[in-house]
Amino acid sequence: MRTSALLAAPVLALTALTLTGGPAAAQGEHASYQATLNSQNNSGTTGQALIQLHGNEATVTLNVAGAAPTLMGAPYAHGQHIHIGGQGACAGPAADADADGVVNSMEGQPIEGFISTSLTVSGDASAASAAALDRFPAGSSYQYSRTLTLDAATVSALQAGNAVMEVHGVDPALVPAAAQAKVNPMVPSLPLATDLPAACGQLVAAQVGSVPNGAADTGAEIAGSLSPENSAVSVAALGALMLAGGALAGRAAVLRRREQADS
Repeated sequence: MRTSALLAAPVLALTALTLTGGPAAAQGEHASYQATLNSQNNSGTTGQALIQLHGNEATVTLNVAGAAPTLMGAPYAHGQHIHIGGQGACAGPAADADADGVVNSMEGQPIEGFISTSLTVSGDASAASAAALDRFPAGSSYQYSRTLTLDAATVSALQAGNAVMEVHGVDPALVPAAAQAKVNPMVPSLPLATDLPAACGQLVAAQVGSVPNGAADTGAEIAGSLSPENSAVSVAALGALMLAGGALAGRAAVLRRREQADS
């Protein structure tokens, strides 16, 4: 019995290590949220969005198509944001308070909420960069991916189903005459069309197998699985356990010989 207990010790320890993923296992909640981006303001823009959340670190992926390609002879930059604090929905034509034939971002805010995160390609990603058009993707179709840190309010909104993804920028030629003379309230040197939501979708918890094309399916996270960061630690721990197992096996052999001699 004593010999068996000694031999079992390293096996039990190794089993515990395997089940827990080692001392360096990733911490924090893992979840994915997705949105189907439907056309707004007669833009013809559509897309898919995915947020892979690990604690408060998020990898955001967007696939956008049918967007306005150019503006004033240059590639058309499309502002894109996560909105929270509204109704967790996208504003429809009924939100057109001034009856100019479009729903601008201010008219949509009570429904879509305010900007919490600006999905820029580099630099600051806070609401302060909402109009940083030199740091947003441009063109008629694009794929965007960036890992950034979300604030607690945005994480809570995602978990509550009260966040939306929105892409801005409509072709001015598609804007009704009543709105064509108006300017972007955040960048008055640009037409109102650059402020208008072009595509929008509610961010909802992603189901396994329903993740948009071009993004990794992380709907089924395996607790304690090895990551590149903790695999080296786990291998080292495994080596230590093997050495310990060898030492204990040698000790067990000595005990067996003594028991046989005593008998």
